[in-house]
Amino acid sequence: MVGLGMQVDFMVSARYKAQARAMHAHAYRANALFTLSFTILVLMSAMASLTDTFNSPSPTSHVQVLYIHSFQKKLDGNEEVFVFISAEYETPKNALNQVSLWDGVVPSKEQAKFCLRTINEYRFTDQGSNLRGREFSLTLQWHVMPKTGKMFTDRIVATGFQLPLDYK
Repeated sequence: MVGLGMQVDFMVSARYKAQARAMHAHAYRANALFTLSFTILVLMSAMASLTDTFNSPSPTSHVQVLYIHSFQKKLDGNEEVFVFISAEYETPKNALNQVSLWDGVVPSKEQAKFCLRTINEYRFTDQGSNLRGREFSLTLQWHVMPKTGKMFTDRIVATGFQLPLDYK
């Protein structure tokens, strides 16, 4: 009887050792490590989301002028006028397209009368080939920039212009 009991104990012991070796194989260890890491990541993300709901940011800033390149005193107190000419057109995808053709600063009333010939700096573009023969208007806009007070803006629109029918 004693011999039979020893043989059974030995078989159970050998089976347990085989299971233990299989349980601690590299794949099982990697799976356990991945599961633990993922669980920690989920808990940290949940904690970060919860703390963010109670956060009310109050940013501050500090601005400092280090150097002023050009600053002149004007005795007459003139206002300056920013003037620009733009072409405006409509396409099927965009109701309003604007292309800046020219811009400049008019420092006084005496210099507000000018004759201009210019080539547009920016291209007429559209998403597709919809510009051939498209009508457009030229808009002269200006912003009067006073020394103090509200800025005044106005515009003049000239209509009836058309882009060429063929691309060059």
